Amino acid sequence: MGKKISYALNFILFYGLIFPLSLLPLRVIYIFTDFLYLILRFIFPYRKKIILKNISNSFPDQTKKEQLTIQSKFYRHFTDLLAESIKNISISKTELKKRFKFNNLEVMNALYDKNKNVILVSGHYNNWEWMITSQALALKHHSIGIGMPLKNGFWDKALNARRGRFGMTIGSSANINKLFENEQTPFATLLLSDQSPGDERKSFWTDFLNQPTPVIFGCEYLAHQYNHSVVYFEIVKVKRGCYEVNFKLICENPKGLQWGEITKKHTKLLEKTILNAPEFWLWSHNRWKKAVPKDLETLQEKQKISFENKFN
Repeated sequence: MGKKISYALNFILFYGLIFPLSLLPLRVIYIFTDFLYLILRFIFPYRKKIILKNISNSFPDQTKKEQLTIQSKFYRHFTDLLAESIKNISISKTELKKRFKFNNLEVMNALYDKNKNVILVSGHYNNWEWMITSQALALKHHSIGIGMPLKNGFWDKALNARRGRFGMTIGSSANINKLFENEQTPFATLLLSDQSPGDERKSFWTDFLNQPTPVIFGCEYLAHQYNHSVVYFEIVKVKRGCYEVNFKLICENPKGLQWGEITKKHTKLLEKTILNAPEFWLWSHNRWKKAVPKDLETLQEKQKISFENKFN
């Protein structure tokens, strides 16, 4: 009975409130989130301690005032992102194409012409939700998105259905092999690599934003396992509600690259993106909750040997 009630409440919330709200013009939705900005910024500061800790550790040479400026701008962008995520549920192809544009598609087209599958990698920076929804509209490659399923099954199914309505196939790490095996044409797999990993001992440790950081190794592992090209994508905010995507080839053929080379490259590219405009990264995520393993050097040597035995 409890599950039925929970499902009914989620159904009413999504189809009775969120979906109808998404049908409003974006400028109207911004009015609601402008009010929310004031609440999250001044009345009930959202994850204030985590945000300030992340910013201060990432920018130790900045003054407290400069760090607080990033925090304030982040709250502004975060509430804009909430409005745009709501709009994403029902946004039309025409409006999405106007608001989310792709530059230098020749990078992806060249790989498609060579029949190369691609891993598209970046982080939770600017509007990644619109990237998920619009990827299939812009690329010749068939689009696949890999992410962590939401704990709430109703919302996971409902949101993924809306995200994939223009042609993207949504999956998870649990069924990624099956997804790849079923593809008959070149495909591009979207990965966001900057979340805190589940197991720090299976991660690749590197310096990121002035801190030792565990990075999920999935991008590099999949690239070597399936011989996929790797492309970094950067989302640039042009103005409120408008973005552009730029592509940068990391490698066309991963074979022969050293352990950690791909991970270091895409992590450094994301770091450069963040440093250029830090307010657009997801500072509210508890990114650095994992402790550095005491036997890190030994662990890294084992990881390297295992990698080389498998791929070299």
